This record gives sequence, structure tokens and C-alpha cells, in this order.
Amino acid sequence: MPQLPILSGKEIIKALSKIGYHILRQRGSHVRLSCQNRKNITVPDYEAVSRGLLRKVLRDADLSAEAFIKLLK
Repeated sequence: MPQLPILSGKEIIKALSKIGYHILRQRGSHVRLSCQNRKNITVPDYEAVSRGLLRKVLRDADLSAEAFIKLLK
């Protein structure tokens, strides 16, 4: 399993938008994303999201680390 990079919240949202997620609402530094056939998820809009928190976001989005890294490219 490849090591996840440390990314900003905006980079994570941009990558997730490639698979159909869009911004539903934002409250403070937390952005709620929605996708028609997937579970709604919350992504923190931090400058640096830790690997553990990114892993949690990917688990909520039902996305593997390998598939997410492909979305970044």
C-alpha cells in the first residue's frame, strides 16, 4: 500500500470532485461533500491534512489509497 501524501483540504476536494463529489455546504473550516451514489463526507479545509485524517476521509468515501493517488494525477 503506497504512503499517502500530506495534502491541503482544497487538494483533497479537487481530487474527490473528479469522481462526482460536489460541495454541499461549509461551516467554518469543514466542507461537506455530496455525491449521488455515495455517502456524504466531511473534509477539513486545513492547509495540511494528516495522513490519518485523510485515511478516514477515504474510508468514508469508500475509496482505496491507490485509487485516490490516481485521482491526484
